[in-house]
Amino acid sequence: MKWSELSIRTPPEYAEPLSEIFRRYGEGGVAIEEVGDWDPDNDPATLGPPDFVIVRTYLRQDATYRSRRSMIQVGVKLVALLAPLGELQESTMEEGEWLTAWRSHYGLLRIGRLVIRPSWQEYVLRPGEVMVVQDPGMAFGTGHHPTTRRCLEQLEQRVTSGMSLLDLGTGSGILAIAAVKLGAGSVVALDNDSDAVESARGNSQANGVDTEIKVIHGTLPHSLVPSGGYQLAVANVTAQVITSKAQPLMDTLTPDGCLVVSGILHERLQEVEEALAGVNATVVEQVIDGDWVTLAVKRGAFPN
Repeated sequence: MKWSELSIRTPPEYAEPLSEIFRRYGEGGVAIEEVGDWDPDNDPATLGPPDFVIVRTYLRQDATYRSRRSMIQVGVKLVALLAPLGELQESTMEEGEWLTAWRSHYGLLRIGRLVIRPSWQEYVLRPGEVMVVQDPGMAFGTGHHPTTRRCLEQLEQRVTSGMSLLDLGTGSGILAIAAVKLGAGSVVALDNDSDAVESARGNSQANGVDTEIKVIHGTLPHSLVPSGGYQLAVANVTAQVITSKAQPLMDTLTPDGCLVVSGILHERLQEVEEALAGVNATVVEQVIDGDWVTLAVKRGAFPN
Protein backbone atom coordinates (compact mmCIF):
# COMPACT_ATOMS: atom_id res chain seq x y z
CA MET A 1 0.00 0.00 0.00
CA LYS A 2 1.32 3.43 -0.99
CA TRP A 3 0.92 6.53 1.19
CA SER A 4 0.81 10.26 0.45
CA GLU A 5 2.53 12.83 2.62
CA LEU A 6 0.69 16.18 2.61
CA SER A 7 2.42 19.24 4.03
CA ILE A 8 1.92 22.99 4.12
CA ARG A 9 3.94 25.97 5.33
CA THR A 10 2.03 28.29 7.68
CA PRO A 11 2.49 31.02 10.31
CA PRO A 12 2.58 29.33 13.75
CA GLU A 13 -0.74 30.79 14.92
CA TYR A 14 -2.55 28.83 12.18
CA ALA A 15 -0.84 25.52 12.88
CA GLU A 16 -3.59 24.36 15.25
CA PRO A 17 -6.60 24.80 12.89
CA LEU A 18 -4.61 23.18 10.08
CA SER A 19 -3.62 20.34 12.42
CA GLU A 20 -7.28 19.77 13.23
CA ILE A 21 -8.12 19.57 9.51
CA PHE A 22 -5.22 17.20 8.87
CA ARG A 23 -6.12 15.11 11.93
CA ARG A 24 -9.76 14.78 10.91
CA TYR A 25 -9.13 13.64 7.35
CA GLY A 26 -5.64 12.16 7.53
CA GLU A 27 -4.92 8.81 9.15
CA GLY A 28 -1.19 8.73 9.77
CA GLY A 29 -0.90 11.30 12.55
CA VAL A 30 -0.08 15.02 12.38
CA ALA A 31 3.36 16.58 12.79
CA ILE A 32 4.26 20.25 13.31
CA GLU A 33 7.84 21.01 12.28
CA GLU A 34 9.54 24.26 13.24
CA VAL A 35 11.38 25.89 10.33
CA GLY A 36 14.98 26.88 11.00
CA ASP A 37 16.97 26.52 14.22
CA TRP A 38 14.16 27.18 16.72
CA ASP A 39 14.33 24.36 19.28
CA PRO A 40 12.63 25.39 22.55
CA ASP A 41 12.59 21.83 23.90
CA ASN A 42 16.37 21.43 23.86
CA ASP A 43 17.77 24.97 23.59
CA PRO A 44 16.64 27.30 26.41
CA ALA A 45 18.61 30.17 24.83
CA THR A 46 16.22 30.25 21.87
CA LEU A 47 14.99 33.82 21.42
CA GLY A 48 11.54 33.22 19.96
CA PRO A 49 9.29 31.18 17.70
CA PRO A 50 9.84 30.93 13.95
CA ASP A 51 7.94 32.93 11.37
CA PHE A 52 6.65 29.72 9.80
CA VAL A 53 6.11 26.06 10.66
CA ILE A 54 5.30 23.07 8.50
CA VAL A 55 2.22 20.98 9.25
CA ARG A 56 2.10 17.52 7.71
CA THR A 57 0.04 14.36 7.68
CA TYR A 58 -0.13 11.05 5.84
CA LEU A 59 -2.94 9.44 3.86
CA ARG A 60 -3.19 5.82 2.77
CA GLN A 61 -3.89 5.66 -0.98
CA ASP A 62 -6.99 3.49 -0.65
CA ALA A 63 -10.60 3.91 -1.80
CA THR A 64 -11.11 6.88 0.56
CA TYR A 65 -7.97 8.73 -0.46
CA ARG A 66 -9.45 11.14 -3.02
CA SER A 67 -12.32 12.23 -0.79
CA ARG A 68 -10.01 12.71 2.22
CA ARG A 69 -7.55 14.72 0.16
CA SER A 70 -10.37 16.88 -1.25
CA MET A 71 -11.64 17.70 2.23
CA ILE A 72 -8.13 18.71 3.31
CA GLN A 73 -7.85 20.95 0.24
CA VAL A 74 -11.17 22.63 1.10
CA GLY A 75 -10.05 23.24 4.69
CA VAL A 76 -6.70 24.63 3.58
CA LYS A 77 -8.42 27.04 1.18
CA LEU A 78 -10.62 28.33 3.99
CA VAL A 79 -7.63 28.94 6.30
CA ALA A 80 -5.79 30.58 3.38
CA LEU A 81 -8.45 33.31 3.39
CA LEU A 82 -7.04 34.40 6.77
CA ALA A 83 -3.33 33.60 6.50
CA PRO A 84 -0.51 33.66 3.91
CA LEU A 85 -0.12 29.90 3.49
CA GLY A 86 2.24 28.09 1.18
CA GLU A 87 1.04 25.62 -1.41
CA LEU A 88 -0.20 22.22 -0.26
CA GLN A 89 2.67 19.85 -1.05
CA GLU A 90 2.29 16.13 -1.75
CA SER A 91 4.71 13.24 -2.14
CA THR A 92 4.13 9.50 -2.49
CA MET A 93 5.94 6.82 -0.51
CA GLU A 94 5.81 3.13 0.27
CA GLU A 95 4.39 1.69 3.52
CA GLY A 96 7.75 1.36 5.27
CA GLU A 97 8.89 4.80 4.11
CA TRP A 98 5.91 6.66 5.56
CA LEU A 99 6.36 5.04 8.96
CA THR A 100 10.03 6.06 9.06
CA ALA A 101 9.19 9.60 7.89
CA TRP A 102 6.38 9.96 10.44
CA ARG A 103 8.57 8.86 13.34
CA SER A 104 11.39 11.20 12.34
CA HIS A 105 9.31 14.23 13.39
CA TYR A 106 8.96 13.12 17.01
CA GLY A 107 11.56 12.81 19.72
CA LEU A 108 11.95 12.88 23.47
CA LEU A 109 10.42 15.87 25.28
CA ARG A 110 11.35 16.93 28.83
CA ILE A 111 9.16 19.28 30.87
CA GLY A 112 10.30 19.59 34.48
CA ARG A 113 10.16 16.09 35.93
CA LEU A 114 8.06 14.88 33.01
CA VAL A 115 9.57 12.91 30.14
CA ILE A 116 7.29 12.45 27.12
CA ARG A 117 8.59 9.49 25.11
CA PRO A 118 7.38 7.97 21.82
CA SER A 119 7.06 4.20 22.15
CA TRP A 120 9.80 3.45 19.62
CA GLN A 121 12.48 5.43 21.48
CA GLU A 122 14.40 4.03 24.45
CA TYR A 123 15.10 6.10 27.56
CA VAL A 124 16.31 5.34 31.08
CA LEU A 125 14.64 7.56 33.68
CA ARG A 126 16.82 9.69 35.93
CA PRO A 127 16.05 9.97 39.66
CA GLY A 128 12.87 11.98 40.21
CA GLU A 129 11.64 11.80 36.61
CA VAL A 130 8.29 10.36 35.55
CA MET A 131 7.53 9.06 32.07
CA VAL A 132 4.55 9.38 29.76
CA VAL A 133 4.62 7.17 26.66
CA GLN A 134 2.78 9.04 23.93
CA ASP A 135 2.68 8.35 20.21
CA PRO A 136 1.19 10.87 17.76
CA GLY A 137 -2.08 9.62 16.36
CA MET A 138 -5.63 10.56 15.47
CA ALA A 139 -6.21 12.70 18.58
CA PHE A 140 -4.43 16.01 19.13
CA GLY A 141 -1.78 16.17 21.83
CA THR A 142 1.82 14.94 21.94
CA GLY A 143 3.32 17.67 24.12
CA HIS A 144 5.18 19.42 21.34
CA HIS A 145 2.57 22.09 20.63
CA PRO A 146 3.07 25.25 22.75
CA THR A 147 -0.39 25.03 24.35
CA THR A 148 0.09 21.42 25.44
CA ARG A 149 3.64 22.07 26.62
CA ARG A 150 2.54 25.01 28.78
CA CYS A 151 -0.30 22.98 30.29
CA LEU A 152 2.17 20.22 31.15
CA GLU A 153 4.33 22.84 32.87
CA GLN A 154 1.33 23.98 34.90
CA LEU A 155 0.55 20.41 35.91
CA GLU A 156 4.17 19.86 36.94
CA GLN A 157 3.88 22.91 39.21
CA ARG A 158 0.36 22.40 40.57
CA VAL A 159 -0.44 18.69 40.87
CA THR A 160 -0.21 17.42 44.44
CA SER A 161 -0.40 13.87 45.75
CA GLY A 162 -3.88 12.37 45.66
CA MET A 163 -5.63 15.43 44.22
CA SER A 164 -8.70 15.27 41.97
CA LEU A 165 -8.44 16.71 38.46
CA LEU A 166 -10.73 17.45 35.51
CA ASP A 167 -9.42 17.53 31.93
CA LEU A 168 -11.83 19.15 29.46
CA GLY A 169 -11.04 18.46 25.81
CA THR A 170 -8.62 15.67 26.67
CA GLY A 171 -7.67 14.79 23.09
CA SER A 172 -5.00 12.10 23.28
CA GLY A 173 -5.25 12.09 27.08
CA ILE A 174 -1.71 13.38 27.56
CA LEU A 175 -2.62 15.89 30.29
CA ALA A 176 -4.73 13.39 32.23
CA ILE A 177 -1.98 10.77 32.03
CA ALA A 178 0.72 13.25 33.05
CA ALA A 179 -1.39 14.37 36.03
CA VAL A 180 -1.64 10.82 37.36
CA LYS A 181 2.07 10.22 36.78
CA LEU A 182 2.74 13.38 38.81
CA GLY A 183 0.62 12.12 41.69
CA ALA A 184 -3.05 12.97 41.05
CA GLY A 185 -5.33 10.42 42.67
CA SER A 186 -8.18 10.56 40.17
CA VAL A 187 -8.88 12.27 36.84
CA VAL A 188 -12.06 12.71 34.82
CA ALA A 189 -11.28 13.40 31.16
CA LEU A 190 -13.96 14.76 28.83
CA ASP A 191 -14.02 15.03 25.04
CA ASN A 192 -16.90 15.34 22.59
CA ASP A 193 -14.89 13.64 19.80
CA SER A 194 -15.30 9.86 19.78
CA ASP A 195 -11.85 9.35 18.19
CA ALA A 196 -10.29 11.33 21.04
CA VAL A 197 -12.15 9.29 23.65
CA GLU A 198 -10.90 6.05 22.10
CA SER A 199 -7.36 7.42 21.87
CA ALA A 200 -7.34 8.70 25.47
CA ARG A 201 -8.59 5.38 26.79
CA GLY A 202 -5.97 3.45 24.81
CA ASN A 203 -3.15 5.77 25.90
CA SER A 204 -4.25 5.60 29.55
CA GLN A 205 -4.15 1.82 29.40
CA ALA A 206 -0.75 1.81 27.66
CA ASN A 207 0.63 3.99 30.47
CA GLY A 208 -0.88 1.80 33.19
CA VAL A 209 -3.12 4.55 34.60
CA ASP A 210 -6.52 3.54 33.24
CA THR A 211 -7.85 2.75 36.72
CA GLU A 212 -7.18 6.35 37.83
CA ILE A 213 -8.62 8.03 34.71
CA LYS A 214 -12.28 7.98 33.71
CA VAL A 215 -12.64 9.06 30.07
CA ILE A 216 -16.12 10.34 29.20
CA HIS A 217 -17.63 11.21 25.82
CA GLY A 218 -19.20 14.64 26.25
CA THR A 219 -18.65 18.16 27.57
CA LEU A 220 -19.67 20.39 30.46
CA PRO A 221 -22.05 20.49 32.17
CA HIS A 222 -22.20 16.70 32.59
CA SER A 223 -24.12 14.51 35.01
CA LEU A 224 -20.98 12.50 35.80
CA VAL A 225 -18.96 15.63 36.67
CA PRO A 226 -19.94 16.82 40.15
CA SER A 227 -20.04 20.50 41.08
CA GLY A 228 -17.21 21.50 43.39
CA GLY A 229 -15.48 18.17 42.99
CA TYR A 230 -12.05 19.04 41.58
CA GLN A 231 -9.00 20.70 43.08
CA LEU A 232 -7.54 21.34 39.63
CA ALA A 233 -9.16 21.60 36.20
CA VAL A 234 -7.41 22.03 32.86
CA ALA A 235 -8.91 22.97 29.50
CA ASN A 236 -6.51 23.05 26.55
CA VAL A 237 -9.16 23.94 24.00
CA THR A 238 -9.98 27.22 22.21
CA ALA A 239 -10.91 30.74 23.27
CA GLN A 240 -14.46 30.12 22.06
CA VAL A 241 -14.86 27.00 24.19
CA ILE A 242 -13.33 28.68 27.24
CA THR A 243 -15.65 31.69 27.02
CA SER A 244 -18.72 29.52 26.49
CA LYS A 245 -17.78 27.08 29.29
CA ALA A 246 -16.36 29.57 31.80
CA GLN A 247 -19.18 29.12 34.31
CA PRO A 248 -19.39 25.29 34.09
CA LEU A 249 -15.60 25.08 34.41
CA MET A 250 -15.48 27.26 37.53
CA ASP A 251 -18.43 25.32 38.98
CA THR A 252 -16.38 22.11 38.94
CA LEU A 253 -13.73 23.54 41.30
CA THR A 254 -13.45 23.18 45.03
CA PRO A 255 -13.49 26.56 46.88
CA ASP A 256 -9.69 26.81 46.68
CA GLY A 257 -9.38 25.02 43.33
CA CYS A 258 -7.44 26.23 40.29
CA LEU A 259 -8.39 26.25 36.61
CA VAL A 260 -5.74 26.20 33.85
CA VAL A 261 -6.94 27.27 30.39
CA SER A 262 -4.90 27.25 27.19
CA GLY A 263 -5.30 27.25 23.42
CA ILE A 264 -5.89 31.03 23.54
CA LEU A 265 -4.50 33.15 20.70
CA HIS A 266 -3.20 36.45 22.06
CA GLU A 267 -5.69 38.40 19.95
CA ARG A 268 -8.56 36.62 21.79
CA LEU A 269 -7.13 37.08 25.29
CA GLN A 270 -9.32 40.05 26.22
CA GLU A 271 -12.58 38.23 25.51
CA VAL A 272 -11.41 35.25 27.57
CA GLU A 273 -10.44 37.51 30.47
CA GLU A 274 -13.83 39.25 30.27
CA ALA A 275 -15.63 35.90 30.33
CA LEU A 276 -13.62 34.80 33.37
CA ALA A 277 -14.24 38.11 35.12
CA GLY A 278 -17.93 37.57 34.48
CA VAL A 279 -17.85 34.36 36.53
CA ASN A 280 -15.86 35.93 39.40
CA ALA A 281 -12.47 34.41 38.51
CA THR A 282 -9.03 35.91 39.06
CA VAL A 283 -6.01 35.31 36.82
CA VAL A 284 -3.17 34.25 39.11
CA GLU A 285 -0.66 33.44 36.35
CA GLN A 286 -0.28 34.24 32.67
CA VAL A 287 2.22 32.52 30.39
CA ILE A 288 2.84 33.68 26.81
CA ASP A 289 4.47 31.38 24.25
CA GLY A 290 4.65 33.07 20.85
CA ASP A 291 1.05 33.79 19.85
CA TRP A 292 -0.42 31.50 22.51
CA VAL A 293 -1.52 32.35 26.05
CA THR A 294 -2.06 30.04 29.02
CA LEU A 295 -3.88 31.27 32.14
CA ALA A 296 -4.22 29.90 35.65
CA VAL A 297 -7.29 31.26 37.46
CA LYS A 298 -8.93 30.95 40.87
CA ARG A 299 -12.17 32.15 42.43
CA GLY A 300 -12.39 35.82 43.31
CA ALA A 301 -12.97 39.20 41.70
CA PHE A 302 -10.55 40.60 39.14
CA PRO A 303 -8.36 43.39 40.54
CA ASN A 304 -9.14 46.88 39.25
